[in-house]
Amino acid sequence: MAKNVKDMLIEANSAAPKLSPAEAAEKMRSDDVLIVDVRDPTEVQQTGKIKGAVNVSRGMLEFRADPESQYHNPVFQKDKTILLHCASGGRSALAGKTLQDMGYTAVFNIGGFKDLAEAGIETEPA
Repeated sequence: MAKNVKDMLIEANSAAPKLSPAEAAEKMRSDDVLIVDVRDPTEVQQTGKIKGAVNVSRGMLEFRADPESQYHNPVFQKDKTILLHCASGGRSALAGKTLQDMGYTAVFNIGGFKDLAEAGIETEPA
């Protein structure tokens, strides 16, 4: 049976746990964490980003995360904890499921940029 976006989001949200901004801030204190902003670069330019986050648009995630890809970004390591966010949490949920499908095990959806920034998580210009 064909899936729709709602079905895909339900599946993704059950795969990669969603963290509150406070829980995300706690995880960010660790040295083995990679924060990934899956918004499009134009969105990041307009609002800035979480301090230390890597911007990889949702459409390029698989290419950046796969060590066999010519587009691989070496910051993606399967032994790191991956914290994903986007504008509202939908793309980061889908991205979390994708990374789990690719063998990443410690993957969390930390929701939307605005909520994180409003909760006091430090941001920086793009």
